[in-house]
Amino acid sequence: MVSPPPGAAAVAARTGLRVGPAPPPLMGSQGRLGPPGNGGPGEGEGGEARNLQEGRVARGKRRKGKGKGKARAGQGGRGSGAEGKPGPQTAKEAAGPGAEAGARACPREEAEGSGSVEEGARGIIKGDEGSAGAGKEAQGREYRKKEAWRVRARRREGARPGRAQRQGGQAWADIPGTGVAMAAEAGGEEEEAARESAARPAAGPALWRLPEELLLLICSYLDMRALGRLAQVCRWLRRFTSCDLLWRRIARASLNSGFTRLGTDLMTSVPVKERVKVSQNWRLGRCREAILLKWRCSQMPWMQLEDDSLYISQANFILAYQFRPDGASLNRRPLGVFAGHDEDVCHFVLANSHIISAGGDGKIGVHKIHSTFTVKYSAHEQEVNCVDCKGGIIVSGSRDRTAKVWPLASGRLGQCLHTIQTEDRVWSIAISPLLSGQLMTHLGSDFPPGAGVLDVMYESPFTLLSCGYDTYVRYWDLRTSVRKCVMEWEEPHDSTLYCLQTDGNHLLATGSSYYGVVRLWDRRQRACLHAFPLTSTPLSSPVYCLRLTTKHLYAALSYNLHVLDFQNP
Repeated sequence: MVSPPPGAAAVAARTGLRVGPAPPPLMGSQGRLGPPGNGGPGEGEGGEARNLQEGRVARGKRRKGKGKGKARAGQGGRGSGAEGKPGPQTAKEAAGPGAEAGARACPREEAEGSGSVEEGARGIIKGDEGSAGAGKEAQGREYRKKEAWRVRARRREGARPGRAQRQGGQAWADIPGTGVAMAAEAGGEEEEAARESAARPAAGPALWRLPEELLLLICSYLDMRALGRLAQVCRWLRRFTSCDLLWRRIARASLNSGFTRLGTDLMTSVPVKERVKVSQNWRLGRCREAILLKWRCSQMPWMQLEDDSLYISQANFILAYQFRPDGASLNRRPLGVFAGHDEDVCHFVLANSHIISAGGDGKIGVHKIHSTFTVKYSAHEQEVNCVDCKGGIIVSGSRDRTAKVWPLASGRLGQCLHTIQTEDRVWSIAISPLLSGQLMTHLGSDFPPGAGVLDVMYESPFTLLSCGYDTYVRYWDLRTSVRKCVMEWEEPHDSTLYCLQTDGNHLLATGSSYYGVVRLWDRRQRACLHAFPLTSTPLSSPVYCLRLTTKHLYAALSYNLHVLDFQNP
């Protein structure tokens, strides 16, 4: 391998020379290196290849009997050599047998050296244009094409990482300075590619040369499929179409993308485009099911989510677990265990770094999450079925047909502020965001006997959802009517609905009383989207509690805790 002389790349850059194949050397009339048109012998580097070629020329002369009139490499096919002026000759005769042999040797010039090989090639390519035939011109063009193809192939080989170091110098050893120039060229291509990824494309439609603010406005009218195709055009458009502003309108129309009906973004840390991708799995029902926790005896668990932690009740304990980064698995060792009830925990909520729990022993427990502080006090005469806490106020509902209001302040724990008498057992309770502190109205009328509400949740100060024994999910708007719901969805198998959960926008999830069936609903449609039975006949269980994020849905059953992973189906 011949190394290029130092500074060759710099010289090439300074003089503006293009790296390419070396031009053929100029030939004299005797097949030797010398000035053009000069019939005398020139000084050059022939070596063994030149001696071999001169022998071939001599043998060719003896065979054909043409010992006179040696060709010269002058312009126009006419020379002024030392042996006189030859008469008009054809291109083949003027070039001589050496040119014919050189023409045959052109594709293998690296192996056979210089001498009459280059002379033959020069005779074909740069011979007398007037006297050369069409066949010789075709051969010359073909040779130039092959030579250009070899140059491009060598450049491609030199641009490949690894092979450039092993083969680049050997392939370009006959051209001084090329190895250095190729290395510099490869580095420039990498820098250019890096700039291209961040810079706007210079060529293309005039639309892309508009200001980015105007482009954002135009592209905000595109749908999801059009934006996806546009991102495949170039690197700049791929970066441009990943802007959250372009996907916000699409995300608000998708299922469980982190946006509420009022447009509030609940997941600002996650790119909107990624959330839209996952929302398609919710719409199509594509998910992977797994079991997070198991317990030996039948339970009625309740759970809450907070950041990367899961709180779940088991018997008279509340356990806290930490999620692993994938969100579809838990660390088996609990972070904390909160106790204090003599019987099972029926319900609990998280508020102001506290856990407020309701137990079957008729007591309410207040636990500090990050300490061992625990207070419990008697609240009702019978079991406390439900509890809620907002704005420093605790509201509890019991089997004794009463609902009570309590303060969360540490100095006033256990002091009942208000008691509300009801006509039946209180199974579910929720505090309005208005925090009025008094009974405003009764929802619904003419319900059949036993149509109790088992779960209720507010979406806004004036809208809420409910479900229960009558197998319906109802949507209420207090501004329109308190006697009739705005919309309702019926469970297709007439099963009691124990719990519900919503993303605050278009998605609804419900848990039924038979076979652990979880259903997904689109509130813009009447029919159910998808159903996931989580238990079989021998272990049939209700779904006691549901919680969801933008990527996962968690369902608590009698014997285990299930997760539906919509991010990695």
